[in-house]
Amino acid sequence: MNENEIILYSVISLGAIAAISAMILFFIAKKFKVEEDPRIDEVAELLPGANCGGCGYPGCRGLAEALVKGADAGSVDGMNCAPAGNEKMGEIAKFLGMEVKASEPTVAVVKCGGTHEKSPGKLVFDGPENCAIAHSVFAGENGCPYGCLGLGDCVRSCSFDAIYIDEKTGLPVVIVEKCVSCGACVKACPRNIIELRPVGRKERRVWINCSSHDKGAAAMRVCKAACIGCGKCVKECPEKIQAITLDNFLAYIDPKKCIACGKCVAVCPTKAISATFELPKPKPKPVEKPVEKAVEPEKKEEVVEKTD
Repeated sequence: MNENEIILYSVISLGAIAAISAMILFFIAKKFKVEEDPRIDEVAELLPGANCGGCGYPGCRGLAEALVKGADAGSVDGMNCAPAGNEKMGEIAKFLGMEVKASEPTVAVVKCGGTHEKSPGKLVFDGPENCAIAHSVFAGENGCPYGCLGLGDCVRSCSFDAIYIDEKTGLPVVIVEKCVSCGACVKACPRNIIELRPVGRKERRVWINCSSHDKGAAAMRVCKAACIGCGKCVKECPEKIQAITLDNFLAYIDPKKCIACGKCVAVCPTKAISATFELPKPKPKPVEKPVEKAVEPEKKEEVVEKTD
């Protein structure tokens, strides 16, 4: 057998193997073909396409599949896309023949007041610009094991450019107008100092701007804006409201109970409570005018004339 014949037989053999393999794959694909619901594509198009993962599913398409399956099962409760908002989620639910309850709008809040001024650095972290890594090996440049590390994991996690690190303070700043409350920054922060809280009536919000569980003296050694667990805010909160609790040397304001009166902000000795509104100025006490005493008229002595 010459070389040409060998090449020819090789080509024919490979071609036959390829043809047989293609037929086998065709029948397998036909046998195990999965029909995808066309509604998934339509729902995915209605979603914003941010793929932030805030809904708990792998991207917008993952949520679209879950919504369609939930609609077929009769319930889409718990499936929500924060970037889409109540209006768009209502549109999607209507398309699927379902109803969803409107969720209260929320926004990300940073619970740390350890600025460069209030909590100056004592050490320098010489490592990767990554909060997760720094948290595992380092207390922080200011020595607070609960405070913000300022390395920007939250910034990198945000798909909406709604958070940045302020160079002056060293702390993250949330741009409320851009924040869609997806929760990506909450998950990215290894120290759990970012919380999603209700926007509040007329955007009035009050929160404890600290996450330290150290005792007062230890907390104040590393940060002058730390919560010292004194309990003054708890006592100041109106008795009928009781929105503030104290646990493990750290106060917490329940946003569902808080009426944003601001009384707790005024009594905090370390200014560890933040508010989105200015506190009303105390009314000046009225000056009491001295009461003028009425002068009694002098009594004239009556002279009685003696008669003989």
